[in-house]
Amino acid sequence: MSKARLAAIDIGTNSFHLIITEVETDTGNFKILGREREIVRLGSSSNDMKYLSRDAANRGIKTLKRFKALADAAGAEISAVATSAVREALNRDEFIMQVRDEIGIKIEIASGYEEARFIYLGVLQSLPVFDNTILLIDIGGGSTEFLVGQKRGILYDNSLKLGAIRLTQRFFTDGKYDNGAVKDCRKFIRGSMNPVTRQINKYEFDTVVGSSGTILNIANVINITENGESETKLNNFTFSRDDLSGAVERILKADTIKQKSRIPGIDDDRADIITAGALILEQVFKELEIKQMVVSEYALREGVIYDTIEKKFLFGRINHLENIRYKSVLRIAENYKYEKEHSLHVADLAMKLFDLTKDIHKLGDTEREYLEAASMLHEVGSFISHAQHHRHSYYLIRNSELLGFTENEKEIIANIARYHRKSHPKVKHEDFAKLGADDQLIVKKLASILRIADGLDRTHSAAVTDLRCFLSGDELRILLRGDGESSPELEIWGAERKKGLFEETFGIKVKVEGR
Repeated sequence: MSKARLAAIDIGTNSFHLIITEVETDTGNFKILGREREIVRLGSSSNDMKYLSRDAANRGIKTLKRFKALADAAGAEISAVATSAVREALNRDEFIMQVRDEIGIKIEIASGYEEARFIYLGVLQSLPVFDNTILLIDIGGGSTEFLVGQKRGILYDNSLKLGAIRLTQRFFTDGKYDNGAVKDCRKFIRGSMNPVTRQINKYEFDTVVGSSGTILNIANVINITENGESETKLNNFTFSRDDLSGAVERILKADTIKQKSRIPGIDDDRADIITAGALILEQVFKELEIKQMVVSEYALREGVIYDTIEKKFLFGRINHLENIRYKSVLRIAENYKYEKEHSLHVADLAMKLFDLTKDIHKLGDTEREYLEAASMLHEVGSFISHAQHHRHSYYLIRNSELLGFTENEKEIIANIARYHRKSHPKVKHEDFAKLGADDQLIVKKLASILRIADGLDRTHSAAVTDLRCFLSGDELRILLRGDGESSPELEIWGAERKKGLFEETFGIKVKVEGR
């Protein structure tokens, strides 16, 4: 049985987490070899986390260096995902590039949706709730995620700027927890939750699941109150509304951070933010009329591990129609009234070219998926205007909810689509320059394939039904098969006009022929 080692780093607002796993590549099952957690306090704003301070960034760099050393020692490939603090920071690119250049870790920024999806994937690995309709609540330092899901399908999700650090900074500065501040905090949470409350109350769910630090910490307080001792494992632990009320009351009665840290079950490094976190959970229970919650010890980082497993080892075993990423691409294409026959035919030709030129481009299944998405969406910009539609396509893809893709993956796909026509990628192009050197090369390679595929449907008539590729020395011959009814003369002309990027990227001459 083949095995591999994977590591996931959760770059959170309050803390960074590392998990190192060993994966059975044939089944996708994994076991946890090690965990690390470090309080970093990357975010420190009561409203929008507009900037990462230099001190916070340095703490983050120091922690990531240590995590990288641990993963390297275990021989584990790293996937790193950042959430609200980095997502909202105007200087996030500076931090991301510093991490990439100094440590060699590529950070993916998760949108609010992606954050919830990763957490949901993690929960499904820890609790027997796959067939249930579940309401998932995850309270972080910068945001709270809400998700209603069933059988991996996401029925509803939302991410609110209600986090334990964020609300502590807003209502409980200098360690003061007076009744007026508590009242104001509760009111603020209820007001912020109003749109989520209206939507979630439309659903019926079987199970309410809570995950991540605040909820685990409060669950531990409840567990010690009930059982008299702290459990090292809280997975599948259930507590009621009354249990929560008792824990919140104990937290509010403690007037200082020092007193809060003495409550059995409260982590010392969470004592200063536990009041805000407890009030968020209290109001979530109240507004959504929750009677009880079950705890999942797995959350975002375990979800990132499983998402990586699916992409690296299980890709192709998942039915396309069950693939949330593929369905999201289709939804966006349909929303922007894409020319279905042309776009799907170009995608089909691009996939064939990709598969037949693997020895040249040396890319894998993940990049193949980027190309397919970009091919299907390459002309959605025509929804705005045909003139400069390649640039409009970039904008629409980049700013749409491509569910299942990270922000960096959306940037890659949008750039591939943007370069399906007109100028070649250049570092002076602002959106292309946002990408790291490795991703820029991926864009060049995949855009070069898309350009040829698009040229091969110049007349939008699917005149080319199949193709074959023959590499001889530094020349690639693309031999076309037509539909027998129309000549592919214009398709050959179209591909010849658009082959330049392929030749430039790979140093190979391309010759397109019909038969």
